[in-house]
Amino acid sequence: MGRLVVIEGLDGAGKRTLAEGLTKALHEQGASVATLAFPRYGRSVHADLIREALHHGHGDLVDSVYGMALLYALDRRAAADDIAADLKWHDVVLLDRYVASNAAYGAARLRQDADGEFVKWVREVEIARFGLPVPDAQILLRVAPEIAAERAEHRARSEADRAKDAFESDDDLQSRCAAVYDQLAAASWLSAWHVVDGTGRFGATELARLIVHPG
Repeated sequence: MGRLVVIEGLDGAGKRTLAEGLTKALHEQGASVATLAFPRYGRSVHADLIREALHHGHGDLVDSVYGMALLYALDRRAAADDIAADLKWHDVVLLDRYVASNAAYGAARLRQDADGEFVKWVREVEIARFGLPVPDAQILLRVAPEIAAERAEHRARSEADRAKDAFESDDDLQSRCAAVYDQLAAASWLSAWHVVDGTGRFGATELARLIVHPG
């Protein structure tokens, strides 16, 4: 079985760039890699409903923290068989966002900490009830919320299909989410975490070594 590795971080942290660099470094070390990003826009009805709600569709759906979180969870549940198959055939399955993203953003929206009821609920639904595989390692790409916001704004201006959504436009939410992410990493929530400075060099080669040869 391969190792399930997750990259987490704020919108605009640089997760896609790190995923590309880490995939290249893993290949250079002889590891086969499968990648997947959540939400699976264009591939999942749940993900498409999320995008529409974040851009003011479906009435007040976006206002429901639990309703939105359940859509994120259902998107991952629908991908569970694909993840399991990839784990059988690849050394590493690298995910851009996973269960911790749901926990961090929902807790931040409710102004709870990582030890609050919402994070417990996410774990119960996604891991215990839906049976999603537990990550072997999680990477927190940490950047200051204001830097992440600047990057998200630049992306919205330069990419026609990347307009900022309701969560990305809420700077206070991003700050609270960053704090919850730090708490999840400190508590080794679900698995061990590696914290990476998103404002400098990502150190993809060293991260790849840690993933292939943990401990």
